[in-house]
This record gives sequence, C-alpha cells and structure tokens, in this order.
Amino acid sequence: MSQSIALVDDDRNIVTSVSLALEAEGFDVRTYHDGEEAWNALSIRPVDLAVLDIKMPRLNGMELMQKLRGHHLTQKMPVIFLTSKDEEVDEIMGLRMGADDYITKPFSQRLLIERIRSILRREQLRQSTAPDDPSAVMVRGDLVLDNGKHLCTWKGKAVDLTVTEFLLVKTLAQRPGHVKNRDQLMDSAYGENIYVDDRTIDSHVKRLRKKFREVDTDFSQIETLYGVGYRYKE
Repeated sequence: MSQSIALVDDDRNIVTSVSLALEAEGFDVRTYHDGEEAWNALSIRPVDLAVLDIKMPRLNGMELMQKLRGHHLTQKMPVIFLTSKDEEVDEIMGLRMGADDYITKPFSQRLLIERIRSILRREQLRQSTAPDDPSAVMVRGDLVLDNGKHLCTWKGKAVDLTVTEFLLVKTLAQRPGHVKNRDQLMDSAYGENIYVDDRTIDSHVKRLRKKFREVDTDFSQIETLYGVGYRYKE
C-alpha cells in the first residue's frame, strides 16, 4: 500500500511539480492550497507525513502545525516545513513546535524526497519493533524509552516526543557520560545521506529540554559541551 503524503502550499506551481515528482516515486499525494483546507481534511483522514508551507492564507503553516499537534489523530504525524531564505525565525520556531525537518526554498525535489523517505523509514522502524520485547525498552535512571510503543517517560510522567526527538534522546542516553558531536546526532536522527546544519540539531535539543522541564523543572540530564556537542549525564 502506498504511503500517503499531504502537500500544502498556496503556490500552485510548486504543488503541481512536487506532487508529480512524489507520485512518480510511488507516493499517494493529497494536495491542499491553504491551511484551513488542509486542516479540514487531515483532521478526519490523516496521512503518513505532511509537507507544509509556512506562509499561507487563511491558516498559515505554524497555525496548522499547532492544530495538528493538538489533535489525537494527527499529533504524531511527521511534518516537514517549507520556508523561504529570509524566514530563519520561522524555521527555528517550527522545529520548536515539533516539526521533524525543514527545507528552504528554492529546493531540490530530490532532496525533499530523500528527507521524506528518511523520516518515513524511521517511523516504520519504530512501528516494527515488537512492543513486548524487553530489549525494546531502555531505562536510564528516571528515563524510560519504549521503542516499540514510541513512549518516553521521565520520573513516571509522559514526555511527548516526535520521531526525531525520540531518536536524539535514545542516541544520547545509550552511552551516558559520552559526548556526541552534532554530526553523530545528525546521522542518528536523519541518516548518513541527509545533511542538516548545526542550528537544526541545536533547535531540537532546546525543544527537548523544554519538554522535559515541563514535567520536571529541575531536568538537567542533557548537557552542552560548547564547541564539542552534547552528552547525557551519568
């Protein structure tokens, strides 16, 4: 069965060309030209992944993302943002809100397709892990990561993480006390063939800390080693 992609952009030329490229790769593509139209459809019939433009009429990408993350059918749906070169603040805000990635316009369709495949592969890997397999559960003190169920808890309280965030925490917590540089974290979260800049990883880590501190204001397990990378405290 084809994996489904929602493409939401008010630029009809982009929608037409990208949807044709995605369909040629075997994806089932649903296209929408504004956020409100997309929300009305996706809240009833979700997709496997959504590609959202930020600047749109009626309901912009940020507003649509917020509604998706607050809806039980779409809160785990992976999201890639499309941004313009002058929208650095929007890129960072989008990642902090829970987007899995962003691509700057103008962009290579091949790059977009590769990033879509990378995120979908991670989601399939998560879903294929046996939920009753003890090895699928990682315990590091107050941290519990259940790979099969994609659940993260801290001191018994649930922490809602995206696929990318979950993989970053898992990578750091696998070897407490050992430093992971940004390149290593990029490979763990995105795959070796996908490039993202340092700012993307930093934004993910900032959002991770914020989510953990929402359940424990004293959370400080993820340490920054300036100029080197990050580590999970022993």
